[in-house]
Amino acid sequence: MKFLGYIKLYVLRAILTVVVRLFSLFVRVDPKVVLFASFGGKAYSDNPRYLFEYIRNNESFADYHLVWGFKTPEVVEGADSVRFNSLRYFYWLAKAKYWIFNSKMAPYYHKKTSQVYLQTWHGTPLKRLGHDIENNGSTYYRSHQSYAQMVRSYDHDRNHWDYLVSPNAFSTEAFSTAFGISKELILELGYPRVDCLVDPSDSKIFELKKEYGIPLDKKVILYAPTWRDNSFGLTGYTFELKVDFHKWKQRLSADYVVLFKPHYLISNQYQVPTDLKNFVFVIDSSVDINDTYLMSDVLVTDYSSVFFDYAVLERPIYFYMYDFDEYENHLRGFYLNVPADLPNDIDKTEEELLKRIKSDDFDYERLATFNQRFNICNDGKASQKIVGRVFNET
Repeated sequence: MKFLGYIKLYVLRAILTVVVRLFSLFVRVDPKVVLFASFGGKAYSDNPRYLFEYIRNNESFADYHLVWGFKTPEVVEGADSVRFNSLRYFYWLAKAKYWIFNSKMAPYYHKKTSQVYLQTWHGTPLKRLGHDIENNGSTYYRSHQSYAQMVRSYDHDRNHWDYLVSPNAFSTEAFSTAFGISKELILELGYPRVDCLVDPSDSKIFELKKEYGIPLDKKVILYAPTWRDNSFGLTGYTFELKVDFHKWKQRLSADYVVLFKPHYLISNQYQVPTDLKNFVFVIDSSVDINDTYLMSDVLVTDYSSVFFDYAVLERPIYFYMYDFDEYENHLRGFYLNVPADLPNDIDKTEEELLKRIKSDDFDYERLATFNQRFNICNDGKASQKIVGRVFNET
C-alpha cells in the first residue's frame, strides 16, 4: 500500500512538472506582478505578509498587481487571491516577475531567468538546518526522506533563489552552510515581520486583546512550543502536550492567563477542558504569531525560534525543555551554545518553570546582551530596506 502511494506521488509530481513547464513556455513575465505565499499557502503571515503590506501601501507600487496563494481561500485587501498550486496559481507563478516565499517550494516549480525569487525564510535558526543536520542514517520528516533526499530538496529550491533574507550576522553564517548559498545573495537587513514589534502602541495591544477575547485584567503568558522531527502522522507533525495546564492554573491564575499557540506544522489539535476555558486560550496555528507576541507579557517556548523575534519586545522569556538531552543528542542539535547563548537558562521540569514565572525571575541585562547580538538589524525598517534592494536592485 505504501509503495502504491509513492507511485501515485511520483506520477502526480511528473504531471505537475509538465503543467508548470507549459505555463512557463507560453506565459510572458510581467515586470509589475508579485506573487506571495507563506508556509506553502497555509496563512497570511510572516515575512511575506509584511513585505506585501509595505508594497501595497507604497505609492511607488500603485500600478503593480499583487497575488497571494492560499490553500484555503482568503480575502486580502489589495491582492488577487488564488488557490495555492491550482492552475491559476501556476499561471501567476509563470507570469510574476517576483516570487516572495518564506519556505521551501515544490521540486516541480520552474523559474525563468527573468524572474526574481526572494526567499525570506521564517526564523533565526536555533536548530540545525539542511546540510548542517548530522547524517545519522535516519529518515527526516513525515515523508521519510533519507538524508540525501532531504538535502537535495533544499538544494533544488536554493538553486532558484536570487536573494535570501537574514535577520543578523549569526543567521547569515548558518544559512550559508545549511543551504550552501553564497553570502553575496544574502540580504542581512532584518526581518520584515519584526517591524511591527519595534515600539508597539498600547492602543494596538488593547485592540488585539478585545479582538481575541483575552481578559484585560490579567497578564498573559504565551506558550509557543515547536514540533519534533520524530513525531508525525499521515497529516503532519504531532505534538504531545507535556504541560499540565491545571497545575499552571493553580499556581498562576491569580495573575495570568495562557495563550497556547501551536506551531503551524502541528496537525493534531488541543481541546481545552471545560474547567480551563477562562484560563487557557488556544490561538489557531494559522493566526499571525505577531498578534500573540503583542498581547503577551511573558513567552514560554522550547526549541522554536520564536524567542529571537520576541526578544525585541524586551519582555521575559522562559525555556521549557523537558526533553533537552534527547533533542540535543538525537534529533537536531543546535547552532547556539545552549543555554549560555540564550536570553535565559532552561527549565527541564514544570516545577522549575512555574517557580521562575511566579517569582518574576528574569535577567533583563542578559536579554539586552542577547539583543545586541541577534536583533541589531531589526530597527523597524527591514521591509523598506529589503524592498529597496530587491526592486531597485541597488
